[in-house]
Amino acid sequence: MVDRLANSEANTRRISIVENCFGAAGQPLTIPGRVLIGEGVLTKLCRKKPKARQFFLFNDILVYGNIVIQKKKYNKQHIIPLENVTIDSIQDEGDLRNGWLIKTPTKSFAVYAATATEKSEWMNHINKCVSDLLSKSGKTPSNEHAAVWVPDSEASVCMRCQKAKFTPVNRRHHCRKCGFVVCGPCSEKRFLLPSQSSKPVRICDFCYDLLSTGEMTACQSSRSDSYSQSPKSSLNDVSDDDDDEDSSD
Repeated sequence: MVDRLANSEANTRRISIVENCFGAAGQPLTIPGRVLIGEGVLTKLCRKKPKARQFFLFNDILVYGNIVIQKKKYNKQHIIPLENVTIDSIQDEGDLRNGWLIKTPTKSFAVYAATATEKSEWMNHINKCVSDLLSKSGKTPSNEHAAVWVPDSEASVCMRCQKAKFTPVNRRHHCRKCGFVVCGPCSEKRFLLPSQSSKPVRICDFCYDLLSTGEMTACQSSRSDSYSQSPKSSLNDVSDDDDDEDSSD
C-alpha cells in the first residue's frame, strides 16, 4: 500500500500541506518515495509540563512541532529518522496514560495518546515503518539511545551524592549519559558523546569514571526502569530543546 501511495497525487498534496504548515523555517519534506502514513496530536513531556505537539508519521521519518494554529500553522520542526528509532510502552500512572518512549541515539522522550486505541495504532505503525526500513536497507536496529532525563519533579536532592538539596540557587543539572538529576559539584566534568553532540557534554562523576575506564554500558540508565519505579507527578522532559526555557543543563 505504501508503494502505491508513494507517487500518488493525494500523497504529494498531503505532504505539501504539511510543509506549508511549518512555513519557510521548516525543512522540505517532499522527496521521491516518501509517504505520509498518519498524523495527530500527542502529549509530549516537556521541560516544565506536558504539552501538546503535532506529530506526522512518514514511512521514513517522524516529524513533530509546536502547535501555533491547529491544522494551519506549526513551528520548531523536529525530524527524526525512523531507522534510528526504538519504542517502549509505558505503564499508565495517574493522569499520564497511553504512553510510550521514543528512543534515538540523539534524543529520547515520552509521549502520550488520548486513548489506548490511538496508542496502539501509533506504536504499530511506527514499528511497521521501522521494520520495513531496516528490511530494505539490511541494517540492524539501533542498540544505542540517549537517556530519557529523569524529571525535575522526581528529585528533590542530587541523585548521586544524595545530599545536595535543590533550591532556586542550587540548580538541577542532568547527566547526558544516565539522565539522572544531579547537583553542580557532582556534574562538573564533560565527556564527548558523539551521538549526542560534537562537543563534550555534561555528565555526572559516576558516568565519567565508567566512561573513562571503558565501562560504558554500566552507566547507561534505562528510562523505562526508572519510570516504573518513581512517582509520576507533573513530569518534565528536560531532554527537549523545543521549549522556551533554557535546557542547557
